[in-house]
Amino acid sequence: MPLPSPSPRVPNRTLLVGCGVLGTRLGERLTADGGEVFALRRTTAGLPAAFTALPVDLQAPVRTALPAVDAMVITLPPGGPVSGPALGSASARPWHDDGYLASLRNLAAALPQVPPRVVLVSSTRVLGGHTHGRPLTELDAPAPVGPRAATLLEGERLATKLFNAHLLRPAGIYGPGREMLLRKALEGAPVQYARRTNRIHEDDLVRTLHALLTAEEPPRLLHAVDQSPAPLGEVITFIAHRLGVPPPPAVEPEEETGTVLDGTQLLKFLGTLEHPTFQSGYGDLIAARNGTGSGQQS
Repeated sequence: MPLPSPSPRVPNRTLLVGCGVLGTRLGERLTADGGEVFALRRTTAGLPAAFTALPVDLQAPVRTALPAVDAMVITLPPGGPVSGPALGSASARPWHDDGYLASLRNLAAALPQVPPRVVLVSSTRVLGGHTHGRPLTELDAPAPVGPRAATLLEGERLATKLFNAHLLRPAGIYGPGREMLLRKALEGAPVQYARRTNRIHEDDLVRTLHALLTAEEPPRLLHAVDQSPAPLGEVITFIAHRLGVPPPPAVEPEEETGTVLDGTQLLKFLGTLEHPTFQSGYGDLIAARNGTGSGQQS
């Protein structure tokens, strides 16, 4: 009879830097596990009462002492420290030239010590320059295109140097409140059907962050993607049919842009995904929207 696997060790004290929707959901899970959560962002209104709020603007040197913690999760997107929505928010601000890297340096200078476990949430955007169609893995070198992707990659390198951070790169995040493709289908907005796409449901992303904090030896780099990369046309057609509307028109000419990402390492790390395919995730999302229960396909 196999021995039971040990329970994961939840950090006693966790600092969530840039605590938007994603950080808040992670923090609620950590407090439910009995951990203490400190939420750092410029505007702290609306944070759960169970969190210790830290109103800090990381774009300037930090004058207040930050707490000593066992773990830290950084969800600051290029666009600067949040004054409301952060990474993981459906209404996050657009990119602009900012002090993202300075924020990481100011954070490092303000910490009493580097926590034993640090996770930086980046993005699969850093791989966007790959033009071939084969699935990309964590072994593929970054190929950023544009200032936002380049800044994200520099942030990864800086966080590795300053915090010895584990790096998590989510693909397109979707879930309740993250319904851009549903809106496109309902509006009938033209879509580039040939674009290669990858995604991760917010539920599985929160699970991944929790596992990165609690696993004894988590991977140093992980791509948060599900098991069903697909052309955007396939995804939007499924969504339109579930919503009971005609699929939106295709953008002409079709261009096979985007990347295909391999989710093998995430599946190996988590064991299972709650939403391994876009059919499962969007099916449940639309069913919940319509009040019809589970929308998963067998």
